[in-house]
Amino acid sequence: MAWLFTKYLLTAAVVVLVSELAKRSDRLGGLIAALPMVTVLALIWLYVENQPAEKIANHAWYTFWYVIPTLPMFLAFPVLLPRIGFWPALLACVIITVVCFGLFALVLRRFGIELL
Repeated sequence: MAWLFTKYLLTAAVVVLVSELAKRSDRLGGLIAALPMVTVLALIWLYVENQPAEKIANHAWYTFWYVIPTLPMFLAFPVLLPRIGFWPALLACVIITVVCFGLFALVLRRFGIELL
């Protein structure tokens, strides 16, 4: 139980760090948020918990493919935010991401990469 608490605490600290840095500097907050910290933490947790190398490698592989369809959200959000407000812009970006992911998965399926 202590290990699980430690994982939660360290992972939450990363999120808090990013949000606090973003308050002080848009660029620095964006840079830190763009780093694959969640993925790095997940890889560390998998390794420390003695998961097989294949499982750890698969996590990195699929993370790569899942990141690509999220990128349009980062272009749409700054455009939508001043026009429709925070919550509608966020909802629209979630919808955009889901649609992009679905289309991306269909395209990749033709190349033998199964995301769904």
